[in-house]
Amino acid sequence: MGLDATIREAGIADRDTVTDIERRAFGRNDEAALTSDLLVDPTAAPCLSLIAVEADRPVGHILFTAARIVAAPRAVVASILAPLAVVPQAQGRGIGGKLIAEGLRRLEARGGDLVFVLGHPGYYRRSGFATAGRSGLEAPYPIPKKDADAWMVRPLRDGIIGAVTGRVVAADTLMRPEYWRE
Repeated sequence: MGLDATIREAGIADRDTVTDIERRAFGRNDEAALTSDLLVDPTAAPCLSLIAVEADRPVGHILFTAARIVAAPRAVVASILAPLAVVPQAQGRGIGGKLIAEGLRRLEARGGDLVFVLGHPGYYRRSGFATAGRSGLEAPYPIPKKDADAWMVRPLRDGIIGAVTGRVVAADTLMRPEYWRE
C-alpha cells in the first residue's frame, strides 16, 4: 500500500505540513524544529525537500541539505540526508525507501556526487549507503566508535569513493555536536 504513495517536492506553502509529519513521526518537536530551521538556513541551500502523499494525505518527508568536504582534493557536490520521517500509521510499508530513492534520483539528476546520513546501518544499506569513515570521509563531529557504522555515504557517480577524502561540514544548523550521536 505504501508503494502507492506519490512523491512531490515540498514548497514554502508546505512548511506546516512538513513539521506536522516530523512531529507525528518522532512523537516530539525536536526533528520538526530542526527541519524548520534547516529550511531557512542559507548554508543548507541548495536543499531538496520531498513529501510522500497517500490518498491525499501527507505521510512522509525527507530533507537533503548541502554539505561540503574540507580539504577534499577536488570539488564535490554533497548533501546530508536528515531527517527522514514517516507517520506511525504509514511506517513499514516502503514509504521511507521510496522517499530515499526519489531523493537520490533527483540529486543525481542535479549533478550531485555524494549523500551522507547518520542513521541505522541496516536500514540505509538497503538504499546503497556504506560506512563513510572507512572511505576517509569524516563526520562533522567524531562519532563514537560503537556507532561508527552509522555514519554512511552513498555515491551518486562512479569514481567518487576513494577519490575524495576529508571532513564533512554540514549546514550551520546541523553543526552542533548533539546532532552527531546515533
